[in-house]
Amino acid sequence: MRYGIISDIHSNLEAFEAVMTECRQLKIETLLCCGDIVGYGADPKACIHLVKKGNIVSVAGNHDWAVSGRLDFSYFTPNGQAAVLWTRSQLGMEDMIYLNNLPSWLKNKDCTLVHGTLQSPGQFTYLTNIEKASQTFALMENKVCFVGHTHVPQVYIEREGRIYSSDILDIDIQPDCRYIINVGSVGQPRDRNPLASFCVYDTQLEMIENHRVPYDIERAQQKILEAGLPQALGLRLREGR
Repeated sequence: MRYGIISDIHSNLEAFEAVMTECRQLKIETLLCCGDIVGYGADPKACIHLVKKGNIVSVAGNHDWAVSGRLDFSYFTPNGQAAVLWTRSQLGMEDMIYLNNLPSWLKNKDCTLVHGTLQSPGQFTYLTNIEKASQTFALMENKVCFVGHTHVPQVYIEREGRIYSSDILDIDIQPDCRYIINVGSVGQPRDRNPLASFCVYDTQLEMIENHRVPYDIERAQQKILEAGLPQALGLRLREGR
C-alpha cells in the first residue's frame, strides 16, 4: 500500500490542490489526514469538499472541533479565534456535522493517526519532546504513528527502549524500531520552509518519504486579505512560520 499522509490543510486550497496533484503523480493509493482541515485560510468549504471527494480518511484537529463547536477555543491566539469565527460563517450545517463527527484518533493495520498525542487525543497536546513521545509510544499498538499539529516535520524513533528524534523524514522502516512521524503542514508550514509538506508511506518497500510541494502562495495570501481575515495569517505563508 502507498499511503499519502497529510495534515494541517488549514483552508489553504492552493496548497491542498498542489499536494493532491503530487499524490496522483506519485500513484498514492490511500490518503489519510491528521486533522485541521479548516482554520486560518480562506477556503474552508472547498477544502472540506476536496477531502470528501478524495475519500480522505481524517481525524479531528483542534480547529476542526473549535469551528464545529465541540471544543472551547478561548485559548487560541486572537488571530486563531478570529479565523474560527469567520470559518463558522462560511460553512453550512452539513460541513459542521462532518467536522464535529471527526474521530480524535484512528488505527488501521498499518498505522495509527492522531492530531497531537495518543495520551490525550481530544485535548490536542503538542508532541514536541521525548517525554511526550514516550507516552504515545506506550499506547501504540502498531509500528508507525502519524501526527501533525506543530506544523513542523519531525520523527521520533524508539529502539530497544531508547527514543531519539530527527528532522530527516526519509527513512527505511527497521524491524526493531517504532516511529512517530510528524508530517508537517500542507497549508501553513512553520519550519521556515513555505512549501507544502506531506509524507508517503510505502508499506511494501517499508519506506517513509517527506515531500515538499510549491504552490501559488500569492493567491492564497490574496484570498485571506480579501476575506477580511487577519493580515498576519497571509503574511506568514511566505515565511513558512
